Amino acid sequence: MSKRLRSSEVCADCSGPDPSWASVNRGTFICDECCSVHRSLGRHISQVRHLKHTPWPPTLLQMVETLYNNGANSIWEHSLLDPASIMSGRRKANPQDKVHPNKAEFIRAKYQMLAFVHRLPCRDDDSVTAKDLSKQLHSSVRTGNLETCLRLLSLGAQANFFHPEKGNTPLHVASKAGQILQAELLAVYGADPGTQDSSGKTPVDYARQGGHHELAERLIEIQYELTDRLAFYLCGRRPDHKNGQHFIIPQMADSSLDLSELAKAAKKKLQSLSNHLFEELAMDVYDEVDRRETDAVWLATQNHSTLVTETTVVPFLPVNPEYSSTRNQGRQKLARFNAHEFATLVIDILSDAKRRQQGSPLSGSKDNVELILKSINNQHSVESQDNDQPDYDSVASDEDTDLEATASKANRQKSLDSDLSDGPVTVQEFMEVKNALVASEAKILQLMKVNNNLSDELRIMQKKLLGKDAN
Repeated sequence: MSKRLRSSEVCADCSGPDPSWASVNRGTFICDECCSVHRSLGRHISQVRHLKHTPWPPTLLQMVETLYNNGANSIWEHSLLDPASIMSGRRKANPQDKVHPNKAEFIRAKYQMLAFVHRLPCRDDDSVTAKDLSKQLHSSVRTGNLETCLRLLSLGAQANFFHPEKGNTPLHVASKAGQILQAELLAVYGADPGTQDSSGKTPVDYARQGGHHELAERLIEIQYELTDRLAFYLCGRRPDHKNGQHFIIPQMADSSLDLSELAKAAKKKLQSLSNHLFEELAMDVYDEVDRRETDAVWLATQNHSTLVTETTVVPFLPVNPEYSSTRNQGRQKLARFNAHEFATLVIDILSDAKRRQQGSPLSGSKDNVELILKSINNQHSVESQDNDQPDYDSVASDEDTDLEATASKANRQKSLDSDLSDGPVTVQEFMEVKNALVASEAKILQLMKVNNNLSDELRIMQKKLLGKDAN
């Protein structure tokens, strides 16, 4: 952290002293106990980082500090500040409350249900309200008033809103004005640094034209945040974007098995995914990386305290209700991958992301290859955008009948047994091939072990025969 927390800083949820975590998208500092609840909600609700043991981009930390110091917590506890709330018995948690159920219920009401956020008067057409809020956001980001913009975002303003009259997005405006903290906030809520205005210029172009070089460099980092985080997870290094290096592709220590037919099949299935489905898979893997890294920091900082219990463990990615049940199930299965299996998946994604970004031919896909480089935080906006791509797994939506499910399973099996045609495939098909690859690798290793044992026995027998011949 850039500076030590002041002793006056307290947990935003229970007012406990010395908060050691931050909720980045909420602009608050939280204590260990409250953080255990935040982690169980998922990144779509609260994106947590440890203030001292997690690497921070300096301006991102400055953005959270500014929001905290300017009273961002009052956005999430607006109605609790009303004296009538005290009279009705509604109150926030306190340090003496138990984590479960007291603090957990309050935190879920505060951030998941937004029970205390100021509500706008109801209108018949909610889209009109969202458009009005987005236009206000578009105008507000040229100033340094972060809490106003966070309030607009909390009410439904869209970070990627394209202003029909101005011909650009809020991130273009913030970049032109050199408002780097506003750019950080917009990126957290899904703003895309690669979006072009009506003249074909990106926010990076705006920043450079305005002489805001630090902002321009940070926007490039945000644009490659997904692949940078995956690479750093495996090898502890990040690309040198200033010198044009935008990807690091780590190598496995033993890559001999990568030549297997199943490995080739898995890679081909991954390459056959449309850019939209590939981006979703990459975002899910990013979330799993975040879960694993946050778990490691969590366990390292608790010193085997009473907080390390089954109720504070996050064994797999929490359910995101905006995703289909099939996608949520696929996300949770990522936790079952061991270190080697997960590393191979990450490397495959990094390799294909680089191939797509460089414009290598992709069978049957005409999507913009730059889409895969969106910040992971774009999941807030991707779900709400209209597109003609199929769902994450188009063969298993919540409304599938038994007949459709049976047909889907048969189709997937047929696809696996076929000669791997070049048409688009589902992520489920890719994961099935990947799982088959893992099983095949295990069998190969077992066979190699048996072969080594047989070789040893053969050498012993040869020595015995040579000994008898010598006699």
